[in-house]
Amino acid sequence: MAGGYEEPKYEVISTFPGFEVRRYADTVQARVRTEGRNWRGSTEGFQRIAGYIFGKNDREQMIAMTAPVHMWNEGEGTIMAFTMPFEYSLSDLPSPDDKGVHLLKFSGCTMAALAFTGLSGPRRSDRMKTKLSSMVLENGLAPNGPIMLAVYDNPTSTLPFLRRNEILLPVEDHWER
Repeated sequence: MAGGYEEPKYEVISTFPGFEVRRYADTVQARVRTEGRNWRGSTEGFQRIAGYIFGKNDREQMIAMTAPVHMWNEGEGTIMAFTMPFEYSLSDLPSPDDKGVHLLKFSGCTMAALAFTGLSGPRRSDRMKTKLSSMVLENGLAPNGPIMLAVYDNPTSTLPFLRRNEILLPVEDHWER
């Protein structure tokens, strides 16, 4: 757990040089879309979802923070997602006051994961995305979804060398269950 926060559940199903493949459990996510790519609106997106979990919802209910924060590009915009604590199903959660915050069930999937420390800005993240994409293809895996950044630690209070980040790339699952 990053800073004691709950993290998505997964099992490591294969390890390759430099990355691992994980099978993630189903979750519920709160998502917001901002215009522009490369996380230009990440502060706004973060504040909007944080507002939801800190009580800006129809029940004024506080919801525990989890880690990581996920970000990925979609069209000409960027999606940011917080995973809701596992104790909640979609029907258990209050409705957001902000109509731009959307709750949805995220079906578990198989992802290649490349962990890295330090800063996670667009240039560094893009290099790490390229690295993971190349390693995935070199190892005969087939990507099947958007590549994303997962940020585990608070970038304003965690020293860069202590920050935990990951690049996640959905891949086709051909492993036995």
